[in-house]
Amino acid sequence: MTITRINPTPRWSDATVFQNVIHFVEVPNDVSTDMADQVRQVLVQAEATLQLAGSDKSRLLMATIYVTDVGDVPALNAAWEAWLPAGAAPSRACIKVELLNPAMKVEIAFVAARA
Repeated sequence: MTITRINPTPRWSDATVFQNVIHFVEVPNDVSTDMADQVRQVLVQAEATLQLAGSDKSRLLMATIYVTDVGDVPALNAAWEAWLPAGAAPSRACIKVELLNPAMKVEIAFVAARA
């Protein structure tokens, strides 16, 4: 059984695919912005990664969302709900954490099926 690693580096791969299931993590590139913009950045990147791996956001299976401030969850939810196709919400966990970069407000780990 082959494991495909997309754009591997010594520390991570942009995505890892095994048995047509894609695993990947996205973080915002510009952490000087508010939660709404950081989530937007992550979701734009997620769409690009999904496309690169042969999938799309309608095929998401699971998302684990890490936030640093529960007060930002309404902004997260608004962006998330606007982004997802109707009826395609994956299973989801949302966890309050301390991220390595104190300016980062969100990090999302995704699991999706290949198309």
